[in-house]
Amino acid sequence: MAGARHRLGPGRIVLVAAGKAASGMARAAEQILGGALSEALAVDPSERIPLVRTRRLLAGHPVPDEAGRRAADEVEALARGLGADDLLVLLLSGGASALLPAPVDGLTLEDKARTTTALLRAGATIRELNAVRKHLSRLKGGGLARVAAPARVACLALSDVVGDDPSTIASGPVVPDPTTYGEALDVLGRRGVADTVPAAVRRHLEAGARGERAETPKPGDAVFARVAYAVVGSNRLSLAAAAAEARRRGLRPLVLTSRLEGEAREAARVLVAVLRECVEADRPVPPPVCLLAGGETTVTVRGAGRGGRNQELALAAVEPLADFPGPAVVASLATDGIDGHSDAAGGVADVASLARARALGLPAPSVFLDENDSRSFLGPLGDLILTGPTGTNVMDLTALVAGAPTRRSRAPLL
Repeated sequence: MAGARHRLGPGRIVLVAAGKAASGMARAAEQILGGALSEALAVDPSERIPLVRTRRLLAGHPVPDEAGRRAADEVEALARGLGADDLLVLLLSGGASALLPAPVDGLTLEDKARTTTALLRAGATIRELNAVRKHLSRLKGGGLARVAAPARVACLALSDVVGDDPSTIASGPVVPDPTTYGEALDVLGRRGVADTVPAAVRRHLEAGARGERAETPKPGDAVFARVAYAVVGSNRLSLAAAAAEARRRGLRPLVLTSRLEGEAREAARVLVAVLRECVEADRPVPPPVCLLAGGETTVTVRGAGRGGRNQELALAAVEPLADFPGPAVVASLATDGIDGHSDAAGGVADVASLARARALGLPAPSVFLDENDSRSFLGPLGDLILTGPTGTNVMDLTALVAGAPTRRSRAPLL
């Protein structure tokens, strides 16, 4: 487990699963460990998957809530009661950071929720968000490992972060934290929310930067001596599966990246430009082609509309696709089935989207982009991807498919 063998002695085996895939992972662990489990908790935003031996605690996501705070307290108490002979099996998936809020002394759950909301609206990356949250929490940034020591810990994680960095997945509760209080303060300043977050949050981070608060455990700390960690699912694996399916359907797949980041609308224009190069110049792959990109873009919220980063990416692709030289479609979705503040997982755009929108009397895509209102454009066209919560999260997947050109101004091959 987690790449290591764990001898079962007189100690207990305790299971904690947290995240959008918590119940699914816990159910698999129940089937494998069976009666060997002494106690099991799953902290999940949904109860759609039945559990037998595991007690499920429902909590809020993406903004932490009181149910999550109570769940975090239970997880902390369970870990604190472990001894050297015990084994904590920790199953992490996307969303665990929000589902296990454990504010440090002096801060409230509302303080953390307001800080999270401000950073999300400012377009903070998950790394930036977690750098702040780790320093406002008792469990994140290696805090759970500190509490569980000297017990053994085996952690299996589904990665929902670019690059699969263990210190970022679920805010790294059982791995060293390379970030500092000073870096957390820098994030607030860089994202322009230093005066927006609660004053208590600023005071806490400033005190930490002055050395008046204990730092999160760093590499080499003894609390990690008995921790084994493995990433068992990721965006890269999803991209590989998508590429295999595209090939089975007669397309030429090309995985561009598993590290797609930046503003969603800018990423859309770049991706469509690469697709156009495939059609007009047969490079980097000739049609029929399926370009694949994974990662997690961001949206700097300036309007009051509904949508998410994947829907905004699809909306931003509408105009570049309108004069495309052949059949083409762009689809982008959140693998957890929840894209931003909407009921959709993502959206689709094709070469006819702009014409169909005009036929319905919809304003130009730029009007909806200005209001971050991608759902109101894609919805009337029937171009939303609706899956409901999927019970997992390995970031976002974007697929761009194009066939042979119907009109071509072929660029000379060099």
